[in-house]
Amino acid sequence: MGGAPLRSKKKNKTVIRDYVSWFEIPAIDFQQAVNFYNHIYGIEMEQNITDVNAMAFFPVTTGIGGAVIAGPGSVPSDTGPLIYLNGGKDLSNVLDKVEEAGGRIVMPKTLISKEAGYFAIFIDSQGNKLALHSKN
Repeated sequence: MGGAPLRSKKKNKTVIRDYVSWFEIPAIDFQQAVNFYNHIYGIEMEQNITDVNAMAFFPVTTGIGGAVIAGPGSVPSDTGPLIYLNGGKDLSNVLDKVEEAGGRIVMPKTLISKEAGYFAIFIDSQGNKLALHSKN
């Protein structure tokens, strides 16, 4: 997506380019949430389950990683910050699987601009509000 252009700051020589380094999507029904994301992305998330919490990791080789997490303090919500997940080349491929996986589409695929691409907003199987983004 877009953002303000990077401007050189003479006082601070370190410029942060990626402002998100990790994300966690809270779940009450951990396995249902993992099944939801496995289905819409066609992936198999690696799971780590302990006595305290459970995490399932989105597979990444480079870039920003994240996980579905269940445990103390992990409360799904449709309010608060909105995370934009990568929709690939065309977010329709992911969005078209949301409802059959137990989610709900809140805003269909919508053009932001030719330069920025498209976005859509959905509620996942746990009640979290998230967005998808793609150039096409």
